Amino acid sequence: MVIENKRKADESALVSSNKRSKNEVALRNKNNSVSVLQAAPARTSNLFAPIMLLEGHEGEIFTVDFHPEGQYLASSGFDRKIFLWSVYGECENISVMTGHSGAITELHFTTDGSHLYTSSTDNTLGLWDVVTSQRIKKYKGHTTFVNSVQGARRGPQLMCSGSDDNTVKIWDTRKKQCASTINTMYQTTAVAFNDTAEQVFSGGIDNDIKVWDVRNGDILYYLKGHTDTVTGLSLSADGSYILSNSMDNTLRIWDVRPYAPVERCVKIFTGHQHNFEKNLLRCAWSPDGTKISGGSADRFVYIWDTTSRRIIYKLPGHNGSVNDVKFHPNEPVILSGSSDKQIYMGEID
Repeated sequence: MVIENKRKADESALVSSNKRSKNEVALRNKNNSVSVLQAAPARTSNLFAPIMLLEGHEGEIFTVDFHPEGQYLASSGFDRKIFLWSVYGECENISVMTGHSGAITELHFTTDGSHLYTSSTDNTLGLWDVVTSQRIKKYKGHTTFVNSVQGARRGPQLMCSGSDDNTVKIWDTRKKQCASTINTMYQTTAVAFNDTAEQVFSGGIDNDIKVWDVRNGDILYYLKGHTDTVTGLSLSADGSYILSNSMDNTLRIWDVRPYAPVERCVKIFTGHQHNFEKNLLRCAWSPDGTKISGGSADRFVYIWDTTSRRIIYKLPGHNGSVNDVKFHPNEPVILSGSSDKQIYMGEID
């Protein structure tokens, strides 16, 4: 069959061009001029697409974390469910873990990736088996909301937790009772171990970061400088510095090495915001320590260069407060969880 009145491609038409590189396409317009379209930037990771959106949570997302090997990620928040996702491919939801009766405020994978630690507003902590998606242990001891939990990087199987009951508790994960309790005098909103798990950092509504000796519960020293509640703490990969996020709209890097100068605040970063919601906005280091990121209530994901202190990325997409961020352990990928119930993974560099 012959089509006599075939419509001409009068507006524009793609034409092949032997002299173009494989990343370019020639576009011929109706006035016969040729323009060259440059292809998208080269990919920097093995993600399915440069930006991946993960949906499924029924409430605000407070916490996200990458598996140490980078194949999986976990997320949780107000809906009390822990979602386990595949990082690669189409980011399928692998499993959903339930058990807490209150919002989950923070979660972290153990260093070997076999288990998850969680803290919750139901006053308890949980230890979860990643393979079976079951809660193995439930830790009771706090008398009100548990705001933060962190595990030890090496050595004994320890975790620390901070609560609105003005305490930091140290737990041996093999036992149900807490190993020791530290009275912090004020509500504690963020905790972290040092590299050897001999010290615990705690931040709270009194604005100061306290450094505690785990063995005897004494304060070793204070990190003073923030003028509002400390909402997030993150230890650098080499254990030399701790990053803090505060409601005073600053992130600070502190030198926590032994025999460091009295003035331990090394750098101050600004640009992100806390607002009237007063969520516990967390913070994170890149694996090589050259970049940091912090949650922000203005719906952007901020990434700073640690050397120049400049904002090198201000990433849009979320429609609510960005509560937690993480860098991928092996690739230039940033992960963010937000009050808009959405998770984004995006390539950087």
